[in-house]
Amino acid sequence: MLHDNQTVITEVWIEGLQDLNGIRIFLFLIIFTVYTVILAGNMLVISMVISKSNLHTPMYFFLSNLSISELIFTTNIVPKFLQILWARKCKIPLTECLTQLYICGSIAATECFLLAAMSYDRYVAICNPLHYNYFMSFSICYQLAAWCWIGGFSYMLTTLILVCQLHFCGPNIIDHFFCDFAPMLEISCSDVSIVQLEVFISSSLVTLFPFTFIIGTYVYIILTILKIPTTTGRQKSFSTCSSHLTIVTIFYGTLITVYVIPSRGKSNTINKILSLMYTIVTPMFNPVIYSLRNQGIRKAIVKDLNI
Repeated sequence: MLHDNQTVITEVWIEGLQDLNGIRIFLFLIIFTVYTVILAGNMLVISMVISKSNLHTPMYFFLSNLSISELIFTTNIVPKFLQILWARKCKIPLTECLTQLYICGSIAATECFLLAAMSYDRYVAICNPLHYNYFMSFSICYQLAAWCWIGGFSYMLTTLILVCQLHFCGPNIIDHFFCDFAPMLEISCSDVSIVQLEVFISSSLVTLFPFTFIIGTYVYIILTILKIPTTTGRQKSFSTCSSHLTIVTIFYGTLITVYVIPSRGKSNTINKILSLMYTIVTPMFNPVIYSLRNQGIRKAIVKDLNI
């Protein structure tokens, strides 16, 4: 219950990264450059997959979906972050803050599901190649992708409803560079124990179940690759998985550290650095890793450059 001297807030100040002093403009230029790379890289991947008929395969279809999710995810956070760096802090309506929270959580969950779908695609391709066209038909791929997006945005609805029922009475300052879950709860004057329990359970399920599924598929993939008699054959098979495995390690590692491992004992600075990893660094590496290590996309880019 709100006390008489508590005022319900409708706007919040996002402080971003404090004590930057002389490096604020330098950091702004770095983040702006990284964001440009993210936009260009992911849009390049999407355009290549759409325009090149030889890339119309399940693996590249899921890769283009991952690039779309990265574009939405970073655009939801980075432009506002750049504004905060430029002006030192930024005031936004509480409703906009809740919207940013919802989109951030939904896209993160969608990416968890997409990475699991991509691991299933690699599992079928390597462990059951004779039935690949049957198990990974385009109708099945479309259904898998649709459920990844539906599941991601449905997962966050319960959290959003619970957070919207909280009373926010200040201080109306969020000590982060975007409207993340924990900083949002810090400005609430309601009992947040139910929300924290729901987020812990749901985020654990959304991150750990797909991650466990990915680990399981890669155990079978590695065992199958080890049975290949030639070294060249083993290297070729593993090369199709190495890019995906790298992204999975970076993405799930930071996500589990931030949201599943209890935050007690972690400073706000450490949380911000970890958040920068999965909100900016990982989306930048995704198209770079896939473009440089994927022969299909690399050949398509080289062919266009030669023209």
